[in-house]
Amino acid sequence: MAGLKSMRGRIGRPVLIALIVIIVVAVLGYTYASPYLALERLKRAADSRDVATVNEYVDYPALRDSLKQQVTGLLTRRLDVQHNGNPLAAIGAMIGVALIGPLVDAYATPDGVAALLNGMPPRGEPGERPPPPPAAQNGNPDSSPQPTPAPASGDSHDTGKTPPQPPQTTAGYRGINEFVVTYQHGVGDTRYSAIFHRDGLFMWKLSAVDLNG
Repeated sequence: MAGLKSMRGRIGRPVLIALIVIIVVAVLGYTYASPYLALERLKRAADSRDVATVNEYVDYPALRDSLKQQVTGLLTRRLDVQHNGNPLAAIGAMIGVALIGPLVDAYATPDGVAALLNGMPPRGEPGERPPPPPAAQNGNPDSSPQPTPAPASGDSHDTGKTPPQPPQTTAGYRGINEFVVTYQHGVGDTRYSAIFHRDGLFMWKLSAVDLNG
């Protein structure tokens, strides 16, 4: 009987160690994959305008602060380029400041999040708003909308012969607690990034944007 117990102990210990190793590897793997899963869930929820799920994955106060800083910088750079002896620069600056609040309000929403994740960042244009929900979504919550990214630079007069292409997307860690998704429509087009920050061990939230690429 004692020998049987000893044999069970010898067999049980390696099995226990193997189980512990499997659990640790699984936890580490899930931890690494967690921002990719969060991105996928957020994009799916934003495209279908599942507001409750979007709210779980977005830190709206932080996103608003980031949008305000980034749009202000965008307009400032634009005015600096256009200044060069232009007497209307001051008027342009005042108009630009007036645009920031409404634009931030429009993009710090589920519609704005969907636009950011589909390659349509704010460009600082007068009256700019994120696109409305796709028509296919009306009355059909299970449909999968196709993104309609904004045209690349110089394509504003596109004749429609070439359909708009989805943006090129790269994603990866930029530190233990920061995950960055970068979008670009084509070579030479302006890049921008959506930035996720860790919230706990497995949870990630969209917290900022970088309109500088």
